[in-house]
Amino acid sequence: MADQGSSTMRSLDRSLDVLDVLQRAPGPLRLSDVAQGTGLTLPTVSRILATLQARGYVAAEGRRFRVGPSVLAAAHSFLVNDRLVTAARPFLQELAASTGLTCSLYERVGFDRVLVARVDGRFPLRYELPIGRCLPLHLGAGKAISVDFDEDELSALAGHLERHPDVSGVGLDRGALVDDLDALRRNGYHVSVGERAVGVAAVSVPVRTPAGEPLGALSLAGPVEQVPAAELRERAGEVLRTAAAVGESWARGL
Repeated sequence: MADQGSSTMRSLDRSLDVLDVLQRAPGPLRLSDVAQGTGLTLPTVSRILATLQARGYVAAEGRRFRVGPSVLAAAHSFLVNDRLVTAARPFLQELAASTGLTCSLYERVGFDRVLVARVDGRFPLRYELPIGRCLPLHLGAGKAISVDFDEDELSALAGHLERHPDVSGVGLDRGALVDDLDALRRNGYHVSVGERAVGVAAVSVPVRTPAGEPLGALSLAGPVEQVPAAELRERAGEVLRTAAAVGESWARGL
């Protein structure tokens, strides 16, 4: 029975690996692309894709594959039921309305952050960042999550630095990341200009429970020509107060 349980968990793990590769891809992938991305054999990937396709989690476009409509249904269920999103939404709306800037909320998934809520301001950003987008933890608002990492987690994150460079194409080294995280701990916030996206300036802060447990990250962003870094530093207090209010609202929902 133990061997059967291990086999079932291994199959589940592999299926989730396939879904991870598909959801990160900019477009539909060939069977060989999925196999390369997961490190699995072509027959194994083919079986997994067929199973996921039967459940609606994968859709085929000719000889290519993408995530299917069941993923959207799962995402809807998350957005409706996630307590942090529910707690944060009115505060994000208020902050975006008062500042004219785009307010975003991220939650950690492994060594990524996922955009779970966003309210656009009067000054639209130059790019469309959809809900559910995975982004690195060592750039921009991701630092407001990785600031709470212990030494082991920080060492593991260091392995991702070269694979996810900033917009200049340069990988961030661990020393520079540690310096930024130390500054974030001192100041309570992180200001980035063109760090993850060209022409975008943002101030980011951690979202924590009243007891200090990490929940995610909150950012306020706008076009750099409309919102210089100095203005964002002046607004950091508003963002910190909003993050605290989100954490308190989350705790009241327990």
